[in-house]
Amino acid sequence: MEQLTFLAVHAHPDDEASSSGGLYRLLADQGVRTVLVCCTNGECGDAADGAKPDADHHDGDEVAKIRAVELDNAVKILGISRLVRLGYRDSGMKGWPQNDDPESFWSTSVAVAAGKLAAVLMEERPQVIMTYNAYGFYGHPDHIQAHRVTLAALELIDYEPTLYFNAIPNSIMAIWRLRWEQEDREKAEADAARGIVRAPEVRDPDEEQIELGTPDDQIDAVIDISEVNGAKFDALEAHESQIADSFWMKMGREQFIETMRTEWFVRVTNPMDIAGCVEDIFSGYR
Repeated sequence: MEQLTFLAVHAHPDDEASSSGGLYRLLADQGVRTVLVCCTNGECGDAADGAKPDADHHDGDEVAKIRAVELDNAVKILGISRLVRLGYRDSGMKGWPQNDDPESFWSTSVAVAAGKLAAVLMEERPQVIMTYNAYGFYGHPDHIQAHRVTLAALELIDYEPTLYFNAIPNSIMAIWRLRWEQEDREKAEADAARGIVRAPEVRDPDEEQIELGTPDDQIDAVIDISEVNGAKFDALEAHESQIADSFWMKMGREQFIETMRTEWFVRVTNPMDIAGCVEDIFSGYR
């Protein structure tokens, strides 16, 4: 029987855990070969003391070293068979000066990066590939570039794999938004109790509003990760420098395991003529 191989193209260290950590661990436990392609080193992440990239003492190279160790630890937790680092610099959020760094992923020629990714795809020949949609799920330049590079790489190989984009159903996103709003209210109340009053954030009317959710009826793969979501939490926790204050970590391990039981994907290519929504990302291959 042909070796089943799954490959995901992610932008930064920690992305592999947040959107596909459960799938990685589940597939590894099933004997599937799993490959992670991480496009950037994550230089625009938080420093060890929490400093943001615009802080004078923020050192992107030092941040990248910390994140490299964190990624190695997460890869072990998730049982990932092979980690490929493309080594591009983190481009930061849209409009940041790091976008223009010639060594950043955003400034890199899509054709050049696609050639590097295509070489990995030809070595591994994964039947199933996962990355982000055209908006990079939430508009991050490196996620958008990962989308572009992946699609370009697929044009360079001699077979057609099944491609999925990660997704969150609208029904789930509505629940998460309520949780985020509650957290914001609690934080504002705690600040007010200490005499701190923060001005409310005002959205730029000219800024493009990206819909994070996907209509429920457009979801093509619903993966039950309840058997392995403890490992997903551990992999997220391994990226301590970046997500210690995330809503996942605030849940705590026990609540996370009870709550975060599913990962969702949208099917983009369909060489196996799969019909309907599947519960196995390798549906059609086994």
